Amino acid sequence: MNRNKASSRYYGRKDLAGEHPFGDAGQLILFFIFIFIWIFDSFIIKFSQQYFSSVPIYVNLPIGIILFIISFLLAKTSLSIVFGEKRDPPAVISKSVFGLVRHPVYLSALLLYLGLIVSTLSILSFLFIIVIFIFYNYIASHEEKKLIALFGKDYKEYMKKVPRWIPGLFG
Repeated sequence: MNRNKASSRYYGRKDLAGEHPFGDAGQLILFFIFIFIWIFDSFIIKFSQQYFSSVPIYVNLPIGIILFIISFLLAKTSLSIVFGEKRDPPAVISKSVFGLVRHPVYLSALLLYLGLIVSTLSILSFLFIIVIFIFYNYIASHEEKKLIALFGKDYKEYMKKVPRWIPGLFG
């Protein structure tokens, strides 16, 4: 697919602040590293099984599936709001899932990773998700600086009311 065609729909939209220049590439690289670690630990060396062999699959698998579903719904809802609705004049998005957390798309990705970890109880994957979280926190900070530049005090007020990651934790 031609990248120019894919991004041309959103090019020049004044209601979108933009992403970190290495955000997409970083997410893709971390995803492939995570999948490698998760498969290696869960199905090849089975390092984590020695610690969690007594946990039956019917306990952790449903929790993993619930996390997958929440992740999917969160991503679908937030992406449709950001890219499906043009805001004229440009304004801070604070409705729906954006009233719960400031970065629901990134949170949905983290929940997907967590769902995989929980489904197989992979310790090595859990350790790597810390690196992934640090990266997401970094690109979220970058985007928030762009949003402050675009929306000023409106975005700063939004930041005071809505937490970055965990619903219910304000400030």
